[in-house]
Amino acid sequence: MPLLSRRQLLLAKAETTYGTDPTPTAGANAILVRNIEVTPLEADTVSRELIRPYLGQSEQLLAQTRVLINFEVELAGSGTAGTPPAYGPLLKACSFTETVAASTSVTYVPNSSTSPGSVTIYFNNDGVLHKATGCRGTFSLNCTVGEIPTIAFEFTGIYNAPTASAISTPTYSAQADPVVFKQGNTTSFQVFSYAGCLQSFTMELANELVYRELVGCTKEVIITNRAPAGEVMIEAVSVSAHNFFNDATGNSTGNLTFQHGQTAGNIITFTASQIDLGNPSYSDEDGIQMLTLPYIATPTDSGNDEMQLVFT
Repeated sequence: MPLLSRRQLLLAKAETTYGTDPTPTAGANAILVRNIEVTPLEADTVSRELIRPYLGQSEQLLAQTRVLINFEVELAGSGTAGTPPAYGPLLKACSFTETVAASTSVTYVPNSSTSPGSVTIYFNNDGVLHKATGCRGTFSLNCTVGEIPTIAFEFTGIYNAPTASAISTPTYSAQADPVVFKQGNTTSFQVFSYAGCLQSFTMELANELVYRELVGCTKEVIITNRAPAGEVMIEAVSVSAHNFFNDATGNSTGNLTFQHGQTAGNIITFTASQIDLGNPSYSDEDGIQMLTLPYIATPTDSGNDEMQLVFT
């Protein structure tokens, strides 16, 4: 029987001990995802390079065996204010700190921990179960008018041999239905304190991931740095309304923020309080001039505050 691409299931659960499988279940740890791309076995290839009195290949060995798992989740809340979304453990495994205010909000900010959170991810591919332990990763935010905004995750984990396992019926919870990125659903937009007309927004966290298998040490995925950056596309405005070219050429930094969603439990506010603009550029859309503003998000002197996601 062939494996069907539509019959897939992804589970993720936070690890108490790094690299130790906490056994995610379909009843408690299922996450609604889309665009799954899994490299079930990623490894460095080591050739034996043998010298022999005849032509032909030498055998090869695999080293640094690991798993790569990429997928998207819809940018939506849990449905209940003060309750983390189902993908909260994934954000923590990207070196974010989660702060819960009961019945009010859940806030995620980056951290610089040498031992950030980690998750075990189960990917069931129509009865073939791939387990990746010790997963850590990075993500990007992608929002375009007229589309569902998403978080695109990229995880690296420790390889475990796949097994045969029937797909269990999942229970999906703490993932509210998304709303389209558009006027009315998305509000309070500002870039450098200017409330312009927003077409699209991206932000790539750009964590640097290193997989290490040293003799005498634990196999581990390590986050060694981050370099958050992205682009904002707005309708171009006159320099008298706001001069983004002065912002780009000057030494000042500014804010970038918006709120997506208007119903309690499904409101997400993104804020980067100190962005630095790159080279603005024009483009045409429906005969209207658009302005693309590339930026990097920088921390203040307090550190670990380049951005935050607040769910309310």
